[in-house]
Amino acid sequence: MSDTDRGTFENFARSLDPDWIEEALELSGTASVRRRRIPADMVVWLVLGMALFRDESMSAIIRTLGLSLPDAKGRSITRGAVAQARERLGEEPLRWLFVKSAQKWARESVDRHRWRGLRIYGVDGTTVRVPDSSANRAHFGGQRGRDGETSGYPLVRLVTLMALRSHLLAGASFGPYASEHAYAKDLWPLVPDDSLVCVDRAFFAANILVPLHATARNRHWLTRAKKTNVWRVVQRFANGDELVEMEVSKEARRANPELPETWQMRAIRYERKGFPPQTLLTSLVDPKAFPRKEVVALYHERWELELGFDEVKTEMLEREEAIRSQTPKGVAQELWGVAVAYNLVRLELERVAALVGVPPTRMSFIEGLWTLRAELRIAGYASPGTLPKRVARWRQDLARFVLPPRRSKRLFPRAVKIKMSNYPRKRPVVK
Repeated sequence: MSDTDRGTFENFARSLDPDWIEEALELSGTASVRRRRIPADMVVWLVLGMALFRDESMSAIIRTLGLSLPDAKGRSITRGAVAQARERLGEEPLRWLFVKSAQKWARESVDRHRWRGLRIYGVDGTTVRVPDSSANRAHFGGQRGRDGETSGYPLVRLVTLMALRSHLLAGASFGPYASEHAYAKDLWPLVPDDSLVCVDRAFFAANILVPLHATARNRHWLTRAKKTNVWRVVQRFANGDELVEMEVSKEARRANPELPETWQMRAIRYERKGFPPQTLLTSLVDPKAFPRKEVVALYHERWELELGFDEVKTEMLEREEAIRSQTPKGVAQELWGVAVAYNLVRLELERVAALVGVPPTRMSFIEGLWTLRAELRIAGYASPGTLPKRVARWRQDLARFVLPPRRSKRLFPRAVKIKMSNYPRKRPVVK
């Protein structure tokens, strides 16, 4: 490996604690026993490079990051060797690395951006398309339509726990296309005491929210009411602000006998200009400790999670039809790599936001991602000794990428801008 290549890899590798990578490999039993042409630690960075350089081939990523170790004859690494190296590594080291880094970065982030003493999280789900290989189709499945058709690509169901005020991912759970509730179960234990979780109304269920609130100290939830919700008013705090009580369904109590027959919550009605009236439901039942107007404003921070999904799927994955991996194990490995790489970018943006005195959500993710890509490409041609100056200049450059304040009062009616294709859809045959 050339000196410039070593500089590239070493510069890139400093973004993560190397002890974490070593520990991930040891705990998962995938540490290299002998010095391979692509050792296990370099394969970890290759997977992260796949997320950061979505539009480049595997060989180009290896060259950009200087990850290969040519043999004595100077032969370059083959595509088959890359596939074998990824298969040897598996998904566990990347999963462990995400969990370890997320626990530190996201927890520190929510502590820095509290609201009335509470850490602010959001939970929601999305889907990710994967290549339409027979293995992926059999493992992940897809969405079924009323006419019996299935989605054109296999779909991974992904649910994340996000620090809403910095977009750092605190947890993730994914697998075959199924209910979001099934994967969210893995995330609720990650929510600490003294916290608030903003959730979509699809998660409004007694078997989810009652334990979330009751099994920890000062842990709360906030969501929007469904049209079908029925409650009884227990106490009226103010106009449009009430303590209400709902019955817990018999089905829910049969599934979980520890659930009460009724549960109380706060109902806050409000209306924004140009929108129909809405009602929020929350376990924040103290109107003095948690003022109505602040709760309403806080709920709309839930959309930061949707913006985070857009940053991953539109900016990092560049709206491609699917991620690269043809096998379920490769898909899992790649998705954990995407999660770690996304957090790396968001972590740096939060640091820059602190330097310029703005909220992390005011930093442009796409500009940060592009700048990081450019720096990693240039790093191979620069002396490793210049890295501190380059990083400092990079952060100064990012300060120019501060977004203007949100214009939340803008109204845009829904309309179709591009007509759908006249060609028939291609769908797999459902047997």
